[in-house]
This record gives sequence, C-alpha cells and structure tokens, in this order.
Amino acid sequence: MELDIYVVDAFTDQQFKGNSAAVVPISEWLSEDLMQNIAIENNLSETAFIKPLSSNHYEIRWFSPITEIDFCGHATLAASYVLFNQLGVKDTIEYSTKQVGNLFVSQSDEQQIVMSFPNQAPVPAQIPQALQSGLSIQPQAVLKNRQAFFAVYDNEVDVLNVSYDAEKLKTLAPLDVVVTAQKSPQLNSSETTQDDDYDFVSRYFWPANGGEEDPVTGSIHSGLAPYWAQRLDKTELKAFQVSKRGGHLHCAIQKDRIQISGTGKLYLKGKIFV
Repeated sequence: MELDIYVVDAFTDQQFKGNSAAVVPISEWLSEDLMQNIAIENNLSETAFIKPLSSNHYEIRWFSPITEIDFCGHATLAASYVLFNQLGVKDTIEYSTKQVGNLFVSQSDEQQIVMSFPNQAPVPAQIPQALQSGLSIQPQAVLKNRQAFFAVYDNEVDVLNVSYDAEKLKTLAPLDVVVTAQKSPQLNSSETTQDDDYDFVSRYFWPANGGEEDPVTGSIHSGLAPYWAQRLDKTELKAFQVSKRGGHLHCAIQKDRIQISGTGKLYLKGKIFV
C-alpha cells in the first residue's frame, strides 16, 4: 500500500520553527495499530489522518508517537494547510472528531488558517502533589480543563525558567500541564522572548501523552484564550508559545467558540510504503 504524506511546520511562516505535523490523507480508515505505527515512525508531535466524508467534510484523527490524541490544534492547521494549498480545497472545511465535536477551518486572503474550536475554559482546581513537586517554581494559581492543568505564574520569566520532572507529571495522566503568564514589560535583554507582539506566553509539558515539551500546542489555547481574555478584558489576543522552536497564535473569543489562527510552511511531501 502507498500513502501520500505531507509534513507542515504549523504556527509559523518559517521552516524549522513552530510545530511539525505529518498529514496522511486516506480514503478508508487504517487499523489503529497501523496508524499508531506510522505515527511512531514519523516521530513528530502528531500525525493527522484525514478521511473525506463529503465535499469539504472530513473525519480527522491525531496520533502522537505514544497514543491517539483527543484534540490537536497544530495538526489540524497542518491538515488544513495541505487541503487548501496542496489538494485544491476551497471554502470552509468541516472536521468531525471523536471527542470535541465538529471543527471548522477557513483560509484568509493573507494565508492565515482560521480554526473554530470549542471553548474549553479552565476552572480553579486544587494543586495535586505531583504537580506541586513536579514543577521547579510554584505557580500563583492552578486551574484545569478536560485537557490539562494550568499553572499560572506572576511573570513570563518564571515560565521561561521553570523546569519539570517528567516522571512526576506522568502520574497526572490523562491530563497534561501548561504553564502560562501575562507578557511582562521591560524585561532585561537576557530574559526576553525576543518578540514584543503578544499578550501572554505559555509552555506545554505532556510526558504522559506525547513526549517532553510540545513546541506549539493549538488545542490548549482553547483554554488559555478564554482565561486570558477574562483577565485582560480583551476579546482578541496574541499568544506566543516560548518553546525552543516558538510559535505565534492569534486568538479570538466568540461566545462558546474560540477562533485560533496561524500560518503554516510546507516542509515535505512524499510516499509511505506499508
């Protein structure tokens, strides 16, 4: 069997930045074992498999090298980039998913991939012992949603400097951990993220589900955006995920939906032989 494969750097307009995702269009579902093995072989944060249902309507599933994932934003952006820019799809794409309902994606004239996700605002939570001992800097507040614990810090320097114990965070499964802070003004040059155009920052740790630190995590911004929108009294925000690769996300609050936008850059297209 031969399958087409694409690799797209998501939430960036530069190769080797953002978060890489593989995209595999299929006409019929493969076995779960085969999809998982393809994701293991790709060894990227996620591999997205997309199956057409009708015109502009697809099923989408996401696999990390460890397991199938409930919800992945950057691989949805990558899949949409492929459909719009490689496979000739026009107008709005609708994705059906197992866990988070239907997702809607369009592409602007400026080549921004605009994704409509469910609002997954976090709520206050008690800090588990594994989280308290698993982070090197104690957060000022802890919240959670269906995806992760949110560790909120006073400033972005703490987000940049915090380290984590992967073995302890693994025990929080199925939840992951996002650390976040508002943009801090007047940072020293040695502390700055080297980018001034953002409202808040984050990092995402997911040793239980995908690996160590995720470069850019679109799905978690469906929780980060409503949290910071309320804190900052804004309905549109710019986010910067401060991993080594880094990624930029534009977020807008739309009642029970969160609009998350970003760009993509094609890295690879080829064939899988299985």
